[in-house]
Amino acid sequence: MAETIRVAVTGASGKMAREVLIALCREPELEPVGAVSRKAVEECLPLPDGSGLIPLSSDLMSIIGRARPQVVVDFTQAEAVMPTAHIAAQNRVNLVIGTTGLSAENLAEIEALCSRHGVGAVVAPNFALGAVLMIDLARRAARFFDYAEIIEMHHEAKADAPSGTALTTAREMVKKKGGPFSWAPTTKENLAGSRGAQLEGIAIHSVRVPGLVAHQMVILGGLGQTLTIRHDSTSRESFMPGVVMAIKGVVKRPAFVYGLDDLLGLDRGA
Repeated sequence: MAETIRVAVTGASGKMAREVLIALCREPELEPVGAVSRKAVEECLPLPDGSGLIPLSSDLMSIIGRARPQVVVDFTQAEAVMPTAHIAAQNRVNLVIGTTGLSAENLAEIEALCSRHGVGAVVAPNFALGAVLMIDLARRAARFFDYAEIIEMHHEAKADAPSGTALTTAREMVKKKGGPFSWAPTTKENLAGSRGAQLEGIAIHSVRVPGLVAHQMVILGGLGQTLTIRHDSTSRESFMPGVVMAIKGVVKRPAFVYGLDDLLGLDRGA
């Protein structure tokens, strides 16, 4: 029987971290071995399935020393990711990062850390497999339409707007189209910003209300027709198959990977 992959989770007091821990407990090839939380007051954290305790600390270096993880999973906040990435990479621990709001400079720095220290990192704007397929479908459709808008909808506590998924979708569509989309001009805007933000001709609208998790519609328009591609995550469980896939994949590939396309075998050139 193959050895299990040892995994530590940051942001352990958060809802996403709890879902990750539940997923790790269910997966026989993965083993939760440590947790990090800036709110930590105890030295151990009970696992959500009641199977035992794992070390808990506010200091990632302490957890790496005590638990010897092979992978650190981070779903915290953008400003917390880079210190985590530096500590993990310098200690030859692989990274799976689902935190959004990272800049191009942040991503380049994480890639450089992977190269310098010989570790892997999977950074994805969305770990829901359906969302990855939505982006892929929107990218494929982009060259057939001149107009496109994106409506992304999340819970009221989401910190950033537009979402990382919406920005990735728009950028991939523009790249595949080979240039900007046509922007429908508004002669009279009765309320400033009512047409949304614009990225290369694609209007992006952000909705933030209680009751939502993560939802996105891509609407493409042409003569006499529209094409709507929609994905809905109705619970945080939807992200876990992608997280598990990323953990298993990152230990096999000591390199920086953005998105789940390669892990899913999607052809970006299509």
